[in-house]
Formats: sequence, C-alpha cells, structure tokens
Amino acid sequence: MIFRQKEISVKAPNRGFFLITDKILNSININDVNAGMMNLFLKHTSASLTINENASPDVRVDMEEISSRIIPDGYHYNHNLEGSDDMPAHFKSSMFGVSLNIPITNGRLNLGTWQGIYLNEHRDYPTSRKIVISVWGV
Repeated sequence: MIFRQKEISVKAPNRGFFLITDKILNSININDVNAGMMNLFLKHTSASLTINENASPDVRVDMEEISSRIIPDGYHYNHNLEGSDDMPAHFKSSMFGVSLNIPITNGRLNLGTWQGIYLNEHRDYPTSRKIVISVWGV
C-alpha cells in the first residue's frame, strides 16, 4: 500500500477560476500508483475546488460570471465584516466545495479528456491558498 500526503500553497492572480492540474501533478508523485485515489482538500472558506473544462479559457470566464450573477457581491448580507465580497465567497465555497476525489489508474489521474482541476478564487484580493494532497493506492 502506498500513502503520501503533502500540503502546497497556490495563489490565484485575481478573482476567478484557474486551472491547477499541473501544479498538483508537479507537487506529488503518483507514477507508482497502479490503482488508487487522490484527495484534494482546500483549507479555506472563501475559495473552492472543482473539475471542469481544461481547454477553453472561455469556460473559466463564464464560470466566474455565472457564479457572480447567482451570488452577487454588495447584497445586504448579515456577515459583512470583511467586505462586500466575503459572504458571497463563503457561499460559493460551500456551493462548489473544498475537496475532490480523483481516481488514479496506472500512474495517472483518471480524468476525462477535457477535465482539469480548478482553484476557484472568490475574493477580490486573493491570498495564498493551502491545499492538502493525499494519495493512496497500490
């Protein structure tokens, strides 16, 4: 049985949806895992993780525009101590989620052809985000 765990930091350049598949894969070795799982856990409440289209950057732009239209900044939220983007960021974090499980097959993430891992930054002024990567398998 193989088990590895590593914590990395990733900082988005601004608010939006960003592909981080390569950063994840460059951070931990999965080459010797024939059958297993990778869990990603984001240790924050105002960002999130998701899997989606990895080719067209328009998808990432649309994802930000749609999520901001559904959960807008500036609405009169009760929780507003950290700015007008804080409570919407918390909701988006819960909506998209902070963890992913991805199968590993023959030393590779078993993603679909057009799938990539996104870090979704929901704040206007991003900070460094910590992701715990856990890999296990045989």
